[in-house]
Amino acid sequence: MGKIIAIANQKGGVGKTTTAINLAASLAVLEKKVLIIDADPQANTTSGLNFSPTEGSHRTLYEILIGSIKAGDALVQTEIANLHLIPSHINLVGAEIELVKAPARESILREALQDLKEDYDFIIIDCSPSLGLITVNSLAASNSVIIPVQPEYFALEGLGKLLQTIRLVQNRINPDLTIEGFVVTMFDGRTKAHAQVVAELREHFGDMVFNTIIQRNIRLSEAPSHGVPIILYDVMCNGAANYLTLAKELLEKNI
Repeated sequence: MGKIIAIANQKGGVGKTTTAINLAASLAVLEKKVLIIDADPQANTTSGLNFSPTEGSHRTLYEILIGSIKAGDALVQTEIANLHLIPSHINLVGAEIELVKAPARESILREALQDLKEDYDFIIIDCSPSLGLITVNSLAASNSVIIPVQPEYFALEGLGKLLQTIRLVQNRINPDLTIEGFVVTMFDGRTKAHAQVVAELREHFGDMVFNTIIQRNIRLSEAPSHGVPIILYDVMCNGAANYLTLAKELLEKNI
């Protein structure tokens, strides 16, 4: 049965979608069967994997959440053999309103994924940069959370609200939810402040911080505009090496 991992941080610009795409792709290259779900109305994961659903195509997370299709009907094959995608669309914004009065509204995604869990080793959910109903659904459906953290002091300040939301989900909806770990992104080894923030993060959270650090990398930022993960865009760059190492570390934690 597949492990469901949410990639979450309500602060934008911390490398959340980059981590979701490239961790999922790296796991797939390491011969794991992986599904990535784009749970962000901005649909950056969808476009970053070279897919653009048109409105009315009925093949996105929105249609799953409102109950018009089953999750399996929205699966898209990506350019990596072991990696499937459930895409997003801007109409996902409307789901926040449409689900308000739905019964068990926080658990709709969890129920929708029950039939797919057996088919994958990992299901990665790219959450939106907010703490709304779609993100709560993603956390309710997940076994664990990976939290990307940019090594800036303001980024650390924003963690409190996210951790509070995770605790609320644990207490009320999903008591088995755990924090898989914090992953440092956009790290610049030449910047003393970055090293200080990483040290502070490790001091506060200890072993919950992944050993792997994602370095700031131009090729990594270029890959989404070409619609491919970094491992297909430039397998020799630091970004590809970092995410492969992160995937291996995740696998070691889940032996």
